[in-house]
Amino acid sequence: MLFSIGCSEENKVADESDEKIAYISSNPESEYENTFNDLSLGTLFDFNFELLRADESWVKIWVEGYNQGEAVKPSPLAELSYGLYPEQEVEGQLGAGILHSDDSDSQILIYSKGARTGPSSIDKDIFIDSTMTSWGYAIGEETIGLKPGEEKLLAVYRQGEDELKTTYDYQDSDDLEKMINEDTMVLLLKIKVEEKEEL
Repeated sequence: MLFSIGCSEENKVADESDEKIAYISSNPESEYENTFNDLSLGTLFDFNFELLRADESWVKIWVEGYNQGEAVKPSPLAELSYGLYPEQEVEGQLGAGILHSDDSDSQILIYSKGARTGPSSIDKDIFIDSTMTSWGYAIGEETIGLKPGEEKLLAVYRQGEDELKTTYDYQDSDDLEKMINEDTMVLLLKIKVEEKEEL
């Protein structure tokens, strides 16, 4: 009886481990992020990323925008989609940056190991002239696993005309919806990894 229970628990742990297709953690104060800050280019979110079955996986990273509670078009504002590496496992950095300009549209760039998008222009009118700006990682520096098809919020950039509330739980869908409706402008960086054998 004890032996049977032990095996059952071991199988359960193994099954939970096998469900993870990738692992990710925030990488604040990385060389990429520090360079972005030193050059006053804007805001960068950088992550450590490990893809376990890279030859059978497809990764999608994108940025959604909301203004006055409504989705901004085009949706997503920027997107990077890639996968099916020749290697079985791939490890490196991924992230997204918001490049601000005083006299033209802002831009979003998304990068990952072996893949990136050119900067995508977004209407500068999306942003408001406000000192009430906040940004932060939605996940911590501890490594978390991603299941196939699971959508994960990685980072948030927010602006408001008044004081910004700081107690939202970014991984709670109700809190996230409340934040989108209460803030003037919100950008969300998200990721999803899916199993895929061919294009």
